[in-house]
Amino acid sequence: MRYLCTALLALWAVAVSASAARAVEVAAAVFRIDYPTLAPISRFETVPEDMGFAGAVLATEDNMTTGGFLGHSYSTETVSAPPEEADAAFAALLERGVKIIVVLARGEDVLRLADMAGEGRLVLNAGADDVALRSEQCRANLLHIAPSMAMKADAVAQFAVWKKWPEWFLIHGSNPADLAQAEAYRRAATKFGARIVEEREFEDTGGARRTDSGHVLVQRQIPVFSQGAEDHDIVIAADGSDLFAPYLPFHLWTPAPVMGAGGLRPVTFHGAQEAWGASQFQNRFEEISGRYMREEDYQVWLALRVVGEAVTRANTNEPAALRDYLLGPDFEVAAFKGVPLTFRSWNGQLRQPILLFDGRITASVSPQEGFLHQVSPLDTLGLDAPESACTAFGG
Repeated sequence: MRYLCTALLALWAVAVSASAARAVEVAAAVFRIDYPTLAPISRFETVPEDMGFAGAVLATEDNMTTGGFLGHSYSTETVSAPPEEADAAFAALLERGVKIIVVLARGEDVLRLADMAGEGRLVLNAGADDVALRSEQCRANLLHIAPSMAMKADAVAQFAVWKKWPEWFLIHGSNPADLAQAEAYRRAATKFGARIVEEREFEDTGGARRTDSGHVLVQRQIPVFSQGAEDHDIVIAADGSDLFAPYLPFHLWTPAPVMGAGGLRPVTFHGAQEAWGASQFQNRFEEISGRYMREEDYQVWLALRVVGEAVTRANTNEPAALRDYLLGPDFEVAAFKGVPLTFRSWNGQLRQPILLFDGRITASVSPQEGFLHQVSPLDTLGLDAPESACTAFGG
């Protein structure tokens, strides 16, 4: 009888909560810029047409599961455009009155689009990992779902230090994205007490990555390129252009584990992740899309789930009120990562564990055991409050 009464009380509490909630309509959009790219380094890496958008479909379904009971409704528009048409397409979204927009784009474009959106709208960055967006270039209307480059570099660094592999041979490319990754790893090495014993630059000469003789050339080039390096425990690959890093394992002159852009890679999510209840989540995504989940899909899904959770708790669709709730102490969201995720109030970055993926399994998850922080172990990854130059959030 006691258990029956408890159950009835719980149902009554839910009913009261539902009746107290007012009808809320949440119209969001996912905006993706489609950049011209080289052919993928492998046919396994072919970019699907619904990249990111498939995550939006699943997130909208998930939001409706709770929202329908509370009288909330969700709709998500998906828009893609090439770079030269991006501003016009984004302006059209704003003219249609869309106030919550998830953006998949490069850092400079995310920044410009957030400025176009202005006050009264909420922009969620689901793609760009530029550290500056979380520091001196932050914007008050821009929250970051995608982890920063610094978070990912710190995740690799923690694992290397935990494994007692402190001596690093850093190989980086010659393009701006490669150099930015290299700087993130230099910072991570200093932060966690590792030492870069040598650096070398793999120059992008503009050659094709996928040719009949490609593997033969690489098999000859990489050993010679890496010959004679200072003694090291691991190789860190900084290759934001996806040019050479996948070829490093098994082709180095001196055998060593490879981490970073090749070998063991830091990712937000991947299609083989099954821990913390992710199997059912992966199955539902595959039923919708007919393929495995990519990071972009997960990050868009998470952005829209963040919105849905905030709408449920705050019972509003107003961007300013949602932003305040998201940055406040009461917000958290479950995301199949073993811990609730929350936002950093000083720069709008979503705290989250980083998976270390070897191409088949999750080999480890950072933050690693023993890396402590006065607020959250998750804040050992990326810019802590004293390290961020962001002032848009009142810090």
